[in-house]
Amino acid sequence: MRAYSVPRLIQYSCRLGVTQEKQAPHKYRLRNDTSSFGGHPLCYRPMSPSSFQSSTEALRRRTGAVVPAYFPPAIDLPLSLRLLEDNLFVCCQQFDDPDCICLNIDGTDEGKQAAEAVGRKLGVQTRVRETAVGKLNALREGMAVLLENPALEYFAVIDFDGDHFGNELLNFVRTARHVETEADTDRILVLGRRFSKQRPMGFARGELEELADRVLLDALQYYAAVTGRPLPLEYVTSLEEFPDFHSGYKLFTRPSAEDVFVAEPQLAGADEIAYYRHACEAVMSVEAMLGGGVLAVVNRSTMNEQPVTTFGLLDRVNLVSDKMIWPCKRLGVPAEFADQWLRNHIPRLLLSTLVPDGQEELERIRRRVLAALGHDSEGLLRRSPFV
Repeated sequence: MRAYSVPRLIQYSCRLGVTQEKQAPHKYRLRNDTSSFGGHPLCYRPMSPSSFQSSTEALRRRTGAVVPAYFPPAIDLPLSLRLLEDNLFVCCQQFDDPDCICLNIDGTDEGKQAAEAVGRKLGVQTRVRETAVGKLNALREGMAVLLENPALEYFAVIDFDGDHFGNELLNFVRTARHVETEADTDRILVLGRRFSKQRPMGFARGELEELADRVLLDALQYYAAVTGRPLPLEYVTSLEEFPDFHSGYKLFTRPSAEDVFVAEPQLAGADEIAYYRHACEAVMSVEAMLGGGVLAVVNRSTMNEQPVTTFGLLDRVNLVSDKMIWPCKRLGVPAEFADQWLRNHIPRLLLSTLVPDGQEELERIRRRVLAALGHDSEGLLRRSPFV
């Protein structure tokens, strides 16, 4: 195909009659012809709730954030504390009152006093649970504190690990306010979408999170079909075919935050480790949407490599399978459907080309998911013979 410069391309377009002056009413218009979209984009209309000016005020005065922290014995504690302080410092710059930030430390095995000192230094609320339960429990406790403040309308979840940047929170608020106005709803969940999962997290983890994301989307679509409630994804699909459900950067409107963090825990037959730790991101996404929330996505930055992570300390098969087991149980998915979804998605993963380790790990994950749903996992995975 011949490459054209921009002026040459415009000249070529003019010859084809696609400029505003020459085109017939039924022809395509150039996108910058805003008259074809009903005037200015919604976020730039005068006094729009999602304008930069209006959203900045909402961020600074009507938004709160919970920063969960966990310091297992094997983690690099000095580095983790530096990252925590840097992250909290950035978050404090976004809000008029640092009291709108709640640092919730899950367990006191390591770093309790040092982390508390960081919180006091920056003036944020700090809560400590003596025994680690899991990230979701830390968030439930932190959100309970922030929800007591009637001035707050938006509630963010921002991991402390130096890979979630508080200075990008404004776009989350702008997105939420745009959806509020356009979709006429007060129940919204905004996911922070990563441009790449493999680069910051590593190849294996990125592939495994994609599998969990795809199965979760299938489960939500199944539930939508059997309940007769269409699944709204129009604020997602312009960026990606499946949402980044397992991102550790999320924003909830107040009603959705109450649906997720105040309602009684729904273990759905899974164990507490699955609910509070492994599947915590899926729990937040599912419960928000079961409450009638509209899902939206905004791009966010990541480091090219996560500074710290606890992923390598966990059993990967249990971790990833629990991300799928809990939502399938919660949404009433028949085991045969889950089996077929896994058969559909595993062949597309590049991880399955790593022989034998990648294939074996994926097969162990599949067997554990199906066993938890009471289904026989016998039978080989099938693939197209050609690519």
